[in-house]
Amino acid sequence: MKRIALFTALIFCFTILFAQAQLPVADKIKFFENDTTVDATLAIDIGKLLSTRVKPEYLPASFTCKIQDSSITEKIKVIARGVMRRQICYMPPLKLDFHTDSLSYLYKLGSLKLVSSCNPTDLYDQLLLKEYLIYKIYNLITEKSFRVRLLNLNYEDSRGKRKTISKHAFLIEDVKDLAKRNSCKALKDLKINGQSADRNQYTIFAVFEYFIGNTDWGISANHNTALILPNNDSAALPFVIPFDFDYSGLVNADYAVPDEGLDISNVRQRLYRGYSRTMEELNNAFLIFNQQKEKIYALVNSFELLTPRNRNDITGYLDDFYETINDPRKVKDVFIDKARKQ
Repeated sequence: MKRIALFTALIFCFTILFAQAQLPVADKIKFFENDTTVDATLAIDIGKLLSTRVKPEYLPASFTCKIQDSSITEKIKVIARGVMRRQICYMPPLKLDFHTDSLSYLYKLGSLKLVSSCNPTDLYDQLLLKEYLIYKIYNLITEKSFRVRLLNLNYEDSRGKRKTISKHAFLIEDVKDLAKRNSCKALKDLKINGQSADRNQYTIFAVFEYFIGNTDWGISANHNTALILPNNDSAALPFVIPFDFDYSGLVNADYAVPDEGLDISNVRQRLYRGYSRTMEELNNAFLIFNQQKEKIYALVNSFELLTPRNRNDITGYLDDFYETINDPRKVKDVFIDKARKQ
């Protein structure tokens, strides 16, 4: 009987190993092309993670997720990141380093940013989902945008001293992969003036920030923006890629306040922070937003993880934008007369 039991156990283990062997190594591009929500568990010493927010350090963790109906568990490293959210949120944004074992299935995902709900409540979960939706909307506007992947994530305390937290989170594509699929290379820590960026793409970027009511960015300071440069074109100028939208009026987080130097009293007030453009240049950018309007509204209205109230709030907020860009007098006032001159 013992031999039979041992033989059965060996067959079971072999079956599991064989099934896992059939799984392809994760492809970073395809991973972010997929819109299905990933069920995942992050097991880590939560107490130590929270205690290292001031001076972040990499901590060991395990990441479990389902791939092709198979459950995969791998050892990874995790570090707290960000600035403001690391200071004010219970669960800070994280960076997950899958680059720990070259034989693992998730190895090629590399190091990815994870955006978490600021606090483990339904209110903050809704804010997280709004920010996720902004990335998906910008994907409709331009390919020069970060892709994201939504997770149903369990934060499990590896020491068993804290209750498991189950909320949504999302992973953000690495800038090198964004650059690669746009035939570009990523520029690290390069500080430029917005006038030194690709003019047409910068206009689209700046209009989008106005579209979502976001003023929390700065190209010269590398603040919530990344730069990519076309390959094999010595005359090309960098493209500006935005990220981190939790301070936008569309999200409307309770902790979000505008910079004191800006002439707005709250983040719901839109302020165009781009440079002045000709009416023709602006209309070329507006055309994209008008062409994608139906898809944008459909994306919002079909996103059932958001409450009906939040979906209606978003579409109402976007209605104001579309009213503005389709009124020549308002366009001249907002995007030309009151735009940055230098």
